[in-house]
Amino acid sequence: MARALKVRPLRARDRDAALVHLEAAPRLNLALIDLVWRLGRPASRRDPPSELMAVWEQSRLVGLAALRPSVMLDALAEPEVLEALFPHLSRVGSGLVKSTEARVGPLWDWLESRGHRALLDRIEISYVVEPAELCPVPPPAGWTLRSARDEDLDGLVEAARESLREEDRPDPSQGDPAGFRRWVHGRLPRAVVGEHAGSLGFVGYADVQCPRGWLLQGVYTWTGSRCQGVASAGVSELCRRAFESRAQHVQLAVVEGNLAAEKLYARLGFEPHARLRTLLFS
Repeated sequence: MARALKVRPLRARDRDAALVHLEAAPRLNLALIDLVWRLGRPASRRDPPSELMAVWEQSRLVGLAALRPSVMLDALAEPEVLEALFPHLSRVGSGLVKSTEARVGPLWDWLESRGHRALLDRIEISYVVEPAELCPVPPPAGWTLRSARDEDLDGLVEAARESLREEDRPDPSQGDPAGFRRWVHGRLPRAVVGEHAGSLGFVGYADVQCPRGWLLQGVYTWTGSRCQGVASAGVSELCRRAFESRAQHVQLAVVEGNLAAEKLYARLGFEPHARLRTLLFS
């Protein structure tokens, strides 16, 4: 007999139930935990609004998904629970989803059957480090690591565009340059940059910062600054800040086959944690 599942928007009063549910896989669900934790709290002017959907079986919460700012799937949701969410996820005309292969595969089959197309479809490996495992690296001579400032915006916009080009991903700034610039500007408070002789050479963003863990994204080293140790030092600095704030771990993802990145993070103490699938669809 089919399960009696009901889907509705997640409300602030559901926060505790949602957090208890997500704690079954806290590392895989870190980004969702962050969104749920912020639910109902005063929104930051820099952060886009989130939209979360919950699946209930009677009075028990059994699954979650985020529709915005990007599509996120509950890493342990059962197949029937995922299927109950699919019609709601289809309201997102285009978007980015990253989750375990077992979750993204069925969603993509469903979206593709309804005419969506994949602009990017790749496997990434999630890496994790805990405080005791981190092997910190100091900045190279002449380099300064600091929080990003408003005057860095032009350079960070170009770095974001170059990073997308190197990954063969579509460049959103071509269709909406002002919107892309606002998106980068919104991430400035979460960014650490490396500066040498007045020029930027490294950036990394801690897009999720919660007690359970920090999630690093957008790690990029300018072409002329590579192989100098600034990337190792920059990621090390982000980890230092995370553990100073009492985060339990730091995680990031590397495109499968990027051996240089894998070696860099291994030297810092990161270990592989999960195999993810990233899908950009329209």
